Amino acid sequence: MIIRKLRLQKGWSQEQLAQMSGLSVRTIQRVERGKRAGLESLKSLGAVFNLDLTHLYEEPQMTTQELSLNEKNMTWEEQKALEYVRDVKGFYSHLITFLIVIAGLFIFNLIVTPSYLWVFWAVFGWGIGIVSHGVSVFEVFSFFGTDWEKRQVEKRLKRKL
Repeated sequence: MIIRKLRLQKGWSQEQLAQMSGLSVRTIQRVERGKRAGLESLKSLGAVFNLDLTHLYEEPQMTTQELSLNEKNMTWEEQKALEYVRDVKGFYSHLITFLIVIAGLFIFNLIVTPSYLWVFWAVFGWGIGIVSHGVSVFEVFSFFGTDWEKRQVEKRLKRKL
């Protein structure tokens, strides 16, 4: 919602905004997530930001792009660091999904056909994908790592390092 955008533009924390508006931090969090705010809450927030209530109602939801860090103003190193963190997060979510699904398949395998453990084929196949994903994210073999990428970008832009 616009409240988050306005708060971030001012450089305030949710706690600071709550204190200035007389609202609870929980209320600020709910409003920023797009929940409907009461009239009194909107009046308090409007007073803090010097806005009419109509501006608070009319403003569209912030997009995911706006909620992410302003990537256009980030340095190349900051963008790469953000991309790396997102890749690591993706790998761990992939790994957790793998563990949960394989545990379920293992239990299902033991119930349905305990004499033949076919679940190991799923572990083997998906395991190759997990290992490949991990090698890619953590750059175990860094043939095409960030240094290489940076040199290629500089080369494309016809700049000298």
